Amino acid sequence: MTAARHRPQRSCVACRQVRAKSELVRVVRTPQGEVRLDATGKTAGRGAYLCPSRRCLEKAVKQGRLSRALASPIGPEVIEALRAALSEADGGAAAPGKRVANAGA
Repeated sequence: MTAARHRPQRSCVACRQVRAKSELVRVVRTPQGEVRLDATGKTAGRGAYLCPSRRCLEKAVKQGRLSRALASPIGPEVIEALRAALSEADGGAAAPGKRVANAGA
């Protein structure tokens, strides 16, 4: 009998549901202040996890949970870019790795 492989667990900052890390989308604030989706899950910086749904993104933004988790204010242009990237990701495009915006702007 072989032991089951360990699957890292994370919780969505919006709905607080615990899921496998691979099922969530990581949003990262890099040391340079850029906020973007992290496709690899290994980009350096402070990260927050969201369910890959627009509903969770909207809840995290409305309640300030995303900016609190990233320890940085998030401007409206960054939020719009995240919405667009999540919509593209839902459509099957490889958008999660693309740069979203500069949080310091």
